[in-house]
Amino acid sequence: MTRKSTSHARTNTNIGDNLNLRTVFTRPGEATDLPKFSLADDMLLPETAYQIVHDEAMLDGNARLNLATFVSTWMDGEAKKLYSETVDKNMIDKDEYPQTAAIEDRCWKILADLWHNPDVDQAIGTSTIGSSEACMLGGLALKRHWQARRKAEGKSIEKPNLVLSTAVQVCWEKFCNYFEVEPRWVPISPEHMVLDGHELEKYVDENTIGVVAIMGQTYTGMYEPVKQIAAKLDQIQADTGLDVKIHVDGASGAMIAPFCQPDLEWDFRVDRVVSINTSGHKFGLVYPGVGWIVWRDTEALPESMVFHCSYLGGDMPTLALNFSRPGAQVLLQYYQFLRLGREGYRQVQQGSLDVAQWLSSQIAEIDAFELVSKGDTIPVFAWRLKSGHTDNWNLYDLSDRLRMKGWLVPAYPMADDLADLTVQRIVVRAGLSHDLARALIADIQTEVEFLDRLEGPMPVEGDRSHFHH
Repeated sequence: MTRKSTSHARTNTNIGDNLNLRTVFTRPGEATDLPKFSLADDMLLPETAYQIVHDEAMLDGNARLNLATFVSTWMDGEAKKLYSETVDKNMIDKDEYPQTAAIEDRCWKILADLWHNPDVDQAIGTSTIGSSEACMLGGLALKRHWQARRKAEGKSIEKPNLVLSTAVQVCWEKFCNYFEVEPRWVPISPEHMVLDGHELEKYVDENTIGVVAIMGQTYTGMYEPVKQIAAKLDQIQADTGLDVKIHVDGASGAMIAPFCQPDLEWDFRVDRVVSINTSGHKFGLVYPGVGWIVWRDTEALPESMVFHCSYLGGDMPTLALNFSRPGAQVLLQYYQFLRLGREGYRQVQQGSLDVAQWLSSQIAEIDAFELVSKGDTIPVFAWRLKSGHTDNWNLYDLSDRLRMKGWLVPAYPMADDLADLTVQRIVVRAGLSHDLARALIADIQTEVEFLDRLEGPMPVEGDRSHFHH
């Protein structure tokens, strides 16, 4: 499965080899031309260096209006203060920063409890740099368990495979590539837009290390029915004897479902679920730089994945792939847990869901569109251009028109088996108010009216860029 990595980024940001300061903020005694791709000979005042980087960053899109990203773009003033006070902490230095390490321990135990772990004292978890690293760890634990079982049975360990939907996030492709696991892609279709257990027996065999279930696809926001997948695996075990476990990729949904769909059984209440990951910097409501994974119990995490080393004066067990990484975001996660509690998280997440469903209802009323999803799982929804509506423009054109007004609303093809279907998607995060949503709908309506008035097709120059998952 191949996805292009493209973007709408400017194509001329590196024109010229020098930065010219003459007409902007030249200060006496400082250079007026600086090389872009090598170090200058002399120093700059901090104010000048700051201004250069500040002005370059202004050319980026407005993060609050970026409706493509799942990543948190807003935190309150106290969180920003805490961030600035703790930005120098290295999470790996547990001996030097023991309280930060203790708070990391509290955080994953809070998540284990939130996800209905039957015995939190027997669980194990860790922070990561993001949900992608957490997915790598979850997949690796499945592989190690499969290898150990096969070795004990005197069988080959040469051909592990992992069963997952073609609509997974790209980190799972990386996992299979980096850790030499064959991906068994279950295709999505108009009848089965998610992995739901349909014909799962065709993909599972003795070399299957596990099945990945996604709580909140990045393409549409849809949940994959974990309990239904587990029931199909129960049937497969009854028929074949194969006992296949589930890792839940809850990058987004694992921080929405516990608060807004509490009766949905997707977590450790489902016996086949052995590990769950989430992204603290998505709907965990923390700035970028933190993810989490929790295993059902210590048996679910092979001891071979726990690395012990002598580091800066102490024995430091670690089970993450990264070594040095930010400690501040772990403290910010704990701040949010303290600050919001269950009811606060429910209010914030439900607020985002309400905005998403209002937006999707307004999109559905525009004649040019039909909904693919409506934002009632995670606050994410997608729509398509109605077949036959026009030959003069497409969703990429609408995305470009909205970009002119500051909105970043991606258009992209669906996963491989539906790659001929182009959709547009909105991610609603904390900070996208009803007022901003009304302004967005007004702009979408205005641009659709403009595009519908075209008497000929929009010109196409080069490859039409699309969002990269």
